[in-house]
Amino acid sequence: MKKNFFNPKKEIMKTYLKMGLLALMMALSLTSCREKSEKEKLIDEMEASGAEVKEKHDGDESKIKMETEDKEVKIKEEDGETKIKVDNNN
Repeated sequence: MKKNFFNPKKEIMKTYLKMGLLALMMALSLTSCREKSEKEKLIDEMEASGAEVKEKHDGDESKIKMETEDKEVKIKEEDGETKIKVDNNN
């Protein structure tokens, strides 16, 4: 008697596994490409220009102050609301 090497249940499971892995890879690639918020962009920009950064946390309120010779940025977060103030010292 010959053994049948084709098992339809295994082939279906392989297909589902491949589809699941593909979906996971797509989800990871899309979440890694998210846009930065204005706050994150400003912090990166100021750190790159060598700004002096001061952070203050008080309960649910946080304040970030960054200062260079020609620019000052203040970021205040309170109750989920973000306020950004930018002063150019020109």
